Amino acid sequence: MQSKWLARTAVFRTLRFQLASTFLLLLATVLTIVGLGGTRLLSGILENQSRDQLKEQIGSLKGWIYFNDTDGQPYWDVDRTDAEEEAEVARLQSVFVVADDNGRINKSSDPSLKALVDRKVILSELAQMALTHEPVIKTITDSDGTAYQVISSTMTDSKHHGRKWYVAEGRSLTEDQQVLRKFRKNFLIFLPLALLVCAVVSWFSAGAALRALQSVESAAGEITGSNLGLQIPKRGVDDELDRLIESFNEMSRRLKASFEQMRQFSTDVSHELRTPLTAIQGQLEVALFTAKSKEQLREAIENALQDVERLSNLVRALLLLSQSESGQVPMNRSVLNLCELIRDLVEQFQIPAEASNLRLSQVEKGSVFCEVDRTQMERVVTNLLSNAIKYTPSGGWVRAYTEQAGSYARIVIEDSGVGIPPDHLPHIFDRFYRVPDPNPEKGLGLGLSFVSAIVKAHGGEIRVHSRLGQGSRFEVALPVGAAREHPEPVTISAES
Repeated sequence: MQSKWLARTAVFRTLRFQLASTFLLLLATVLTIVGLGGTRLLSGILENQSRDQLKEQIGSLKGWIYFNDTDGQPYWDVDRTDAEEEAEVARLQSVFVVADDNGRINKSSDPSLKALVDRKVILSELAQMALTHEPVIKTITDSDGTAYQVISSTMTDSKHHGRKWYVAEGRSLTEDQQVLRKFRKNFLIFLPLALLVCAVVSWFSAGAALRALQSVESAAGEITGSNLGLQIPKRGVDDELDRLIESFNEMSRRLKASFEQMRQFSTDVSHELRTPLTAIQGQLEVALFTAKSKEQLREAIENALQDVERLSNLVRALLLLSQSESGQVPMNRSVLNLCELIRDLVEQFQIPAEASNLRLSQVEKGSVFCEVDRTQMERVVTNLLSNAIKYTPSGGWVRAYTEQAGSYARIVIEDSGVGIPPDHLPHIFDRFYRVPDPNPEKGLGLGLSFVSAIVKAHGGEIRVHSRLGQGSRFEVALPVGAAREHPEPVTISAES
């Protein structure tokens, strides 16, 4: 039962429904506010028009009333033969009253309008107008519920000692109320129809807008190990969804590159491990089946131990490389003088350099400070110096130096060695990649991969320039970081 209920209500939890309902709710709120505001505005306009019309009518009323010369009583001065005057006066006499200053009614249209002919009300309004010198506007209702708006004023009989008279003129509000009721009725009919149409439009609009998301969802469901680089075509409108698609495609490319790297790593590791393991197995089998003396057994065991040591070094190097590339090697950064670091390591490599009949030197160019991990930087420089000595023929030279280059510090290791063929340069930082060499003992092909990973972990980059028979030049550029707080070192341009 619960699963059926969840299935029925699943549509209400979709993003499409939430977008459409939010838009519809916002639209309903706006239309309601517009309707209420429009009703209030229309009511205000009708009220102002009614006031203006009443003021016009009270002015006309005063123009048609005159006072008798004998007794001072008011009368209508109308030419009964003039149809226009007769119609105008008839309109003014529909709702009116004339009373003296004591509140006694002299003339009125309909005595049933008690609020219009009430003596107390007349006297109260006379007192109010004497203070404010402004006419009084009020709304009254007859016994049938018909509403009237009435304006009260005064007029003076100048012939009889300035006696004041109370005059009031009114108009029915039935037409105004009908206009308001019609507006409300039309709005109440329009509102649900507009919401229905907008609900349909917003539902399909939300579906169209989310179609790109559905393509992302479908693509994500289709990704397998064989198509990690699956790409979704962009719509070409450069909106949020296009940027989402671009982010998804970029993620897909990174995943593909990462899995290909892992696959290649696994292939390379299996290949590199198979050789020493096969050698160890062969040596032990030979010793087991053919050795006839202790010397033969000892020699086989010594050979196997050498391969085991090589295998151990390989595993240790792979572990360090993997930790470095994945960011698992802790970085104990501190501000370090790279010039002193190079000086110490050059002194350590003097003995192997002299053994190879090489001239190893450091070019002093002043102190260069940088925020780095000392241990990791020692590994970088050690690998580069070791390779330079290893691949430089007897009688050659190797030199190292540091220099400041704006917000970067550079470490340069160059030699006069055999150089690197141009077609091999793009691959020398790949794992297990070794430039073909007749001497198989010159390395595992992991040193430069390790150097590249350490440099990238520091936010830097490494470049290499090499020519066959003329040597190689490795440049490591590192951001100085917190070392900016130290005095700027003396900067001298690098040698070409």
